[in-house]
Amino acid sequence: MSEGAALVATHRTALDVAAAAPMLAQVRSWSAINSGSRNLDGLARQAALLADAFAPLPGQLDLVEAVPGENVDSSGSVRPVAYGRHLHLRVRPSAPVQLVLTGHMDTVFAADHPFQTLTDLDGGAVLNGPGVADMKGGIAAMLAALRGVEASPLRERIGYEVVINSDEEIGSPGSAALIARAAQGKLAALTYEPSALPDGTLAGARPGSGNFSLIVSGRSAHAGRNPEDGRNAVVAAADLALRLYQARRPGLSINPAKIDGGGPNNMVPDRAILRVNLRPALPEDQLEAEALMAAIIAEVETAHGVSIHRHGSFGRPPKPLDAKAERLFALVEDSAALLGRPIGHRPSGGVCDGNNIAACGVPVVDTMGVRGGAIHSADEYLIVESLPERAMLSTLVMLRLAEGGAL
Repeated sequence: MSEGAALVATHRTALDVAAAAPMLAQVRSWSAINSGSRNLDGLARQAALLADAFAPLPGQLDLVEAVPGENVDSSGSVRPVAYGRHLHLRVRPSAPVQLVLTGHMDTVFAADHPFQTLTDLDGGAVLNGPGVADMKGGIAAMLAALRGVEASPLRERIGYEVVINSDEEIGSPGSAALIARAAQGKLAALTYEPSALPDGTLAGARPGSGNFSLIVSGRSAHAGRNPEDGRNAVVAAADLALRLYQARRPGLSINPAKIDGGGPNNMVPDRAILRVNLRPALPEDQLEAEALMAAIIAEVETAHGVSIHRHGSFGRPPKPLDAKAERLFALVEDSAALLGRPIGHRPSGGVCDGNNIAACGVPVVDTMGVRGGAIHSADEYLIVESLPERAMLSTLVMLRLAEGGAL
């Protein structure tokens, strides 16, 4: 027997427990609930089901109130906004090897979105439905993996915190502080976003992401009698969007996404709001983006005689791979090969809570979830055989971390 086969055999009981968990039934149950990021009632139902599912694990389980936030509405007013509660589980905080596992219960599909049902495809080998891959399938695999760990004699060496938040799809504004606290002092992190490709490829380096609402205040006037006395906020917002778009470059993506504002055709509009997303590849790109925005805002204010208020932040820091992260990826990829499904990793243009965990100095692999695809669309699908596959992968990775104790 090879060394790798012997390693898998040593952990066979734990792997079998993980693989036997009722993951598909859980995914069906959870995905039948609309848990769009703004659907607080649906998120409350989802959180209660998840609490019941995770309750058999040892440790302290809580449903934590979210930090309240604020949004800029279509009139430019800043309004308070509430988020759903987050699941937080803490197990064996004194164990020598400490890990953090994260996932999200929210989806991008609002309560009134037409995509609300589950459909079996390819004779049941594929499941189409809202959130099946992103990431209710990932949560099921996470829970199954932890059940596997608890079936191993190595369990006493492993402590872990689990955070399943309700607001990841909108940038985790109400859970970022909870995730940062949970990540502190951890050896490694596993996050259960779906794989980067249907073959199981992992997402490696990620850019950062900042979402901003730029509120342009001009001056109203009659469009026919005295337009020269006005300061057209819509025109200024359009100029702002164009200047920002023209400033994009390799390493800094800039996407002006929406302009709110305007009014009657016979009035010079005095208010407009530009929504824009910036994605810097590296921390130095983020610093440059901050300076760039400030400079372009000042230019437009001067050119149009308007004032511009910036609301928002870089909620997702860039996530380049350091040496510890590379070693964690190597461990995950080697474990996948031992289980008979070799995988690799590649850079991704997307962002997730893994960005924030990495910014805490903790190495993270953030695509430990299921294989599937077409996420954020009505074609979203889960490859059913990947549920036990990815559950066993996480179990083996955690047990190997317990054996090694370092990265």
